[in-house]
Amino acid sequence: MSMASVFLVLSLAIVMVGSVSSSKFDELFQPSWALDHFTYEGETLQMKLDNYSGAGFSSKSKYMFGKVTIQIKLVEGDSAGTVTAFYMSSDGPNHNEFDFEFLGNTSGEPYLVQTNVYVNGVGNREQRLNLWFDPTKDFHSYSILWNQRQVVFLVDETPVRVHSNLEDKGVPFPKDQPMGVYSSIWNADDWATRGGLVKTDWAHAPFVASYTGFDIDACECPPTASPDDNARRCGSGEKRYWWDGPTLAELSLHQSHQLLWVRANHMVYDYCSDSARFPVTPVECLHHRH
Repeated sequence: MSMASVFLVLSLAIVMVGSVSSSKFDELFQPSWALDHFTYEGETLQMKLDNYSGAGFSSKSKYMFGKVTIQIKLVEGDSAGTVTAFYMSSDGPNHNEFDFEFLGNTSGEPYLVQTNVYVNGVGNREQRLNLWFDPTKDFHSYSILWNQRQVVFLVDETPVRVHSNLEDKGVPFPKDQPMGVYSSIWNADDWATRGGLVKTDWAHAPFVASYTGFDIDACECPPTASPDDNARRCGSGEKRYWWDGPTLAELSLHQSHQLLWVRANHMVYDYCSDSARFPVTPVECLHHRH
């Protein structure tokens, strides 16, 4: 084996230490409520919402930094009033959270995706976009990439949102709380579709969301570990992970162009532009380049 090959093997070994990667639901996740609303067909999981209950699942572990991906096929037909969510969240009132929320629609209308970022318990950072495909016909991948420099929301590997670390501008950044990975489907007809004007039509129930391609490649945090232990394990102190590489400190030029395309053609709401809600522009909006 050449020295170059030895170096490559050692490098890969270093990158993989402490991280988790898998593709099977039951290795990574567990139902968290309404177990009778789950159906398993091979590698595909289906969760349903009816007028009795929604359903949800959660990861068995918590993580700090890495990439989480799930492939989802959203509710077909008239799904107005329903919300299917895929998100990461820490615990407690001062929690951090990264949200994908898929807002149902009446047949033929665009499916809206709302993203949000909570830092230290404070959210109100909503963005909404319509997708450039029908998300009910096939599975599409939805990912959250999280490192110490940025949080990136991706749809089929196309970035649709970036939340950059602007601590040097006095903006707090989520980097010290382990987060679980969650998904749920529930009735939100008080706000989800046209601000709550369109209510859920239970004649179309059950509403079914399908999942496959579960993947968590992230730094796992044992439940007994202290914050300092997690910082040492998952931060840049002891080990370097692939998501800490210099190429992932910011978007590539190609990704920047993709994000600009998404914003120009598919974004329908950005909290940074909502002067009625925010007469004073939020600080991060003044500095985010995207």
